[in-house]
Amino acid sequence: MNDINILIVEDEPIIAEDIATMLRNADYEVGGIAYTQEEVYTELSKSKTDLILLDINLDGAQEGIEIAKALKTTYNIPFIFLTSYSDRNTVSLAKETEPCGYIVKPFSEASLYTTIEIALVNFAQRMKTSNPTLLLDAQKINAHIPTPLSEREFEVLMLIYEGKTNQQIASDLFVTINTIKKHINNAYLKIDATTRSNAIARLRNLSA
Repeated sequence: MNDINILIVEDEPIIAEDIATMLRNADYEVGGIAYTQEEVYTELSKSKTDLILLDINLDGAQEGIEIAKALKTTYNIPFIFLTSYSDRNTVSLAKETEPCGYIVKPFSEASLYTTIEIALVNFAQRMKTSNPTLLLDAQKINAHIPTPLSEREFEVLMLIYEGKTNQQIASDLFVTINTIKKHINNAYLKIDATTRSNAIARLRNLSA
């Protein structure tokens, strides 16, 4: 339910399934696979996406760059580029969209996992940088929501705000991953959030 939900954007079905297997092996949730630019927006409209693995070249064109621009300006969802290209021009175009990571194919399961972990932290830090003086205040947040957050729920949200994954939060708080998922589910309902990036934005707004 509240595992990190990842959308795969890849036009090669076999490669997409290999990536999906890697993600599941690392306990990520595969929210869907999109093979075209149109399917990306369809998936985003119906799923709760926390992060996107985005192939730059879809159907022989650099549609991934156009998708990335929309993710940055409209959806505010972190994304990692997956590509077979590392030439200067492609990298230059990719940099302009400010991805949270860039992986050159072929890649290992370990490199995919570490890039995702770093990407989640980078995105959380980027959102914090846009509002550097903001301090999360439980009393202020609770004053703006119908049902107050418990002390533990607020603690979990603080760690999400820092970019921690569910597994890292469980480790930090010395509880099981299922316990963390329950706290996240309850906290999301209370602050009216559906994804990690959405939760971070809501926390900023409620604490402003």
